[in-house]
Amino acid sequence: MSAAPVDVRGPRFGAWVTTIVLAVVLLTAGSPFGTVLLALQAVVFVVGATLGVRRAPYGVLFRWLLAPRLAPPTAFEDPEPPRFAQAVGTVFAVVGVLGFAVGWTPVGLAATALALAAAFLNAAFGFCLGCELYLLQRRATSRWRHPDPATTDPDTTSPTGKSATRRGVAA
Repeated sequence: MSAAPVDVRGPRFGAWVTTIVLAVVLLTAGSPFGTVLLALQAVVFVVGATLGVRRAPYGVLFRWLLAPRLAPPTAFEDPEPPRFAQAVGTVFAVVGVLGFAVGWTPVGLAATALALAAAFLNAAFGFCLGCELYLLQRRATSRWRHPDPATTDPDTTSPTGKSATRRGVAA
């Protein structure tokens, strides 16, 4: 883990709040209120992606209002996957805001609905789609950076994983 682990209940609480916010955005789609609300949710996502879920507005609410009333946490998680998920949420929220702002309501609806689906999966079932994307990305880039030595021909691959001749000169 790269930073202090996060109580798993915090991001899940944030997912519930996000689910409610995005549902309201869909119900008020195309109106100035819905567009502004989605823009505010985008700001929440940006804060979560840049400062971490612990410092995001919903994370602060969880720590101040709910955590003191709950039993001590028993499960923790690495903060990087939820942080990546916030970045993914930012992309969908920004696309939604732009779609609504320029009159492409179907684009705004689709982006908001996809973000809502991801938030609901996390809130209701504890399945963080953005976190899973983070893990897939890490696995893919890890294999690219560090190829499996069992399947790498030492005569044709340099220690960096780049193709090389037996003399070490790139082919």
